[in-house]
Amino acid sequence: MTWLRALCLACTAWLLAGCGTPWATVSDARGDPVMLLGHDPVAYFTQGKPLRGSPEHRVSLPERTYWFASAEHKRLFEAEPARYEPQYGGFCASGAAFAVKLGSDPTAWQIHGGRLFIFGDVIGQTAWNLEPEWNIAHADRLWPAIAARGWRAQSLAAYANKVPHYKTGAQIRAEWEARHPGRTWPAYDPGGMVSNLFLKPPGWRAAEGFGQPALGYPR
Repeated sequence: MTWLRALCLACTAWLLAGCGTPWATVSDARGDPVMLLGHDPVAYFTQGKPLRGSPEHRVSLPERTYWFASAEHKRLFEAEPARYEPQYGGFCASGAAFAVKLGSDPTAWQIHGGRLFIFGDVIGQTAWNLEPEWNIAHADRLWPAIAARGWRAQSLAAYANKVPHYKTGAQIRAEWEARHPGRTWPAYDPGGMVSNLFLKPPGWRAAEGFGQPALGYPR
């Protein structure tokens, strides 16, 4: 496939899909916008691991729905949703530091300062862990202005007009390797810009098993 044809397909897909959802959601069989590919946000705190929820235990908030593994987890969430919801709409916390709303792998996660952070993949998590407080400070400052924007439109805008503190992937990797001599940067294929920005929904690599075990989409 030529680059011109790929670009045409990507543009068509973008026009059909619109600007993307403001939260890192995918639709289930009912058409509900499900977060975390159906994983239970409370389980990260109570069990220390990602755990698939059930549509039997669901909570719907504006533009997003969560599944829970038990009625007790649902009750805990309903009592304090802000305590358990992932930061930055469930998008990659590393990208959020640069105003990018891409990536959402519920198996790439971290609790830091009592907050749940989700990453797009192992690379995003590795990059974020170079300077968690730096990343959080920038993302917290940028997020209020971009929270309501669709992920596709916002990410395109962020790439076109980069924030002053923007770092390329190569720069981040070089910084990581300088701090970790003798260690190897994670080998992972992020799937390509066309797929991530135009053809696939948030979390597609984890759902479809692109370079990792397939979690499947919520049904």
